[in-house]
Amino acid sequence: MTAELAVAEERELPRDRSLRSWLGTTDHKRIALLITAVALLLLFVAGALALTMRLQLAQPDQEFVTNDGYNQLFTIHGSAMIYLVVTPLALAYGLYLVPLQVGAPNVAAPRTTMLGFWLYLFGSVAIFSGFLTSGGAAKEGWTAYTPLSTSEYSPGMGTDLWVLGTFVTTVGMILVGGTVLWTALLKRARGMTMLRMPVFSWSVVATNLMVIAAFPSLLFALGLIAVGRMTPGLFDSNLYNIGYQHLFWFFAHPVVYVMFFPFVGAVAEVLATFAQRRFFGYTITVLSLLAFAGLSMSVWGHHMFTTGLVSDDYYSLTSILLIVPAGIEYFAFLGTIIGARLRFQLPMLFALAFILQFLVGGITGIMVASPVLDYQMHDSYFVVGHFHYTLVAGSLFGLFAGLYFWFPKATGVMLGRGLGHAHFWLMMVGTNVTFLPMFWLGIAGMPRRVASYLPTDGFSTFNLIASIGAGILGLGMLAFAVNVVRSLTKRKERAAPDNPWRAHTLEWATSSPPPPLNFDDKHPIPPIRSYAPLLDLRREREP
Repeated sequence: MTAELAVAEERELPRDRSLRSWLGTTDHKRIALLITAVALLLLFVAGALALTMRLQLAQPDQEFVTNDGYNQLFTIHGSAMIYLVVTPLALAYGLYLVPLQVGAPNVAAPRTTMLGFWLYLFGSVAIFSGFLTSGGAAKEGWTAYTPLSTSEYSPGMGTDLWVLGTFVTTVGMILVGGTVLWTALLKRARGMTMLRMPVFSWSVVATNLMVIAAFPSLLFALGLIAVGRMTPGLFDSNLYNIGYQHLFWFFAHPVVYVMFFPFVGAVAEVLATFAQRRFFGYTITVLSLLAFAGLSMSVWGHHMFTTGLVSDDYYSLTSILLIVPAGIEYFAFLGTIIGARLRFQLPMLFALAFILQFLVGGITGIMVASPVLDYQMHDSYFVVGHFHYTLVAGSLFGLFAGLYFWFPKATGVMLGRGLGHAHFWLMMVGTNVTFLPMFWLGIAGMPRRVASYLPTDGFSTFNLIASIGAGILGLGMLAFAVNVVRSLTKRKERAAPDNPWRAHTLEWATSSPPPPLNFDDKHPIPPIRSYAPLLDLRREREP
């Protein structure tokens, strides 16, 4: 009875909105919003670094930044986007939504989850503080290949801070991922069986299985760099250099799907909602997500074809097998929307663009999974185009589909439609104008990670187009930032109802924003008989 009374009292108490209460919170929703706020801020910082690089490459023989400065820019830009922006945002989506979707009052081990946020914040500060040191920030790329990351080639504090920051951030993400996985597996409400969890929650389960299995490999790799920086000559042996690559890519290929799966789940929820029907192929999609997660940890060697020290046939085969679960998910998307009466609200626009644009990243991924083609395209701008179609044209569009969809749930406020449409179309145009020319640059032979090129190289036109596209993309992100600020400062004018989209899953059964323990007497958990309980209720009430 004591525990029940404590819960009842907590439901009745007014919510403490002070800064102190936020910084020491154990509410999974607040922790997720803190991670999201930091990650979105760093998204703009990393975008500013990218715009600086595109300005440098807009014309040949420019000296807007030095070679050393350019190396720092692409290293911190890549590191920020992978370690500090997209991965934390993917895990923050799961942290906010999974307890709500499975009917749990909070995340499992909330203090551990909050520790994950503080480690992430500390790691972010450490990585960027390299710019304040005398030698500048790390400059060996987000992969930190040895021997480039050793003290002989990269002296100074920049790389040390990068190793420390990346290590601490990774530990933080493991803690967050582990507690969310624990919640989904063991803290579900009565009636919420595993096969009644929404597709989004399943995508987060698959994501966090990869986090638990693959992220420790990065910790070992970073430890190897740290030992090498204190032991001059350790990486003179190629054994350690190739060993580092194995450790790193065992992490770094699954992390691509960690940055992708939650947004696949978000797109699935958006498509089903705005088609006003159940998600097509639910069971086979769940199985495909789990198969995708398993296969993701068998393909890391395709990043190492050009070393000549991995089995080309094996890694090519496992890489191409990824087509099967990916194809199942695409057919499920199409099956959900074909023949339906679609409502083209902003979340739906981003979801449909995700389907179209990520296809480019997927098809070009199959191409570089072929050893014959990879030998030609490796470390060229073709790979840059492929990777950015995966993360920007793919993951970021899925991220914004989910953000526009769940923003009213998290804040109680609707984002503006006018600025939202400006954000969508500027981002749509900017993404393709920026990254599509990179495929031609790669085929023409432009190497990645170069600060300049000659007028006679034939790269000028496509680089100028890509730089213009980056500016358009930046304007789209600016429209998004203005939209968020304006909407939050006009809360009364843009107040959102509890379920503005007529969505189907459990998080929409509670208030917007939800109470501290997610559900209360005014908003109880409804009967759960499928993965779309609100759709079940709606159809029962209809004559």
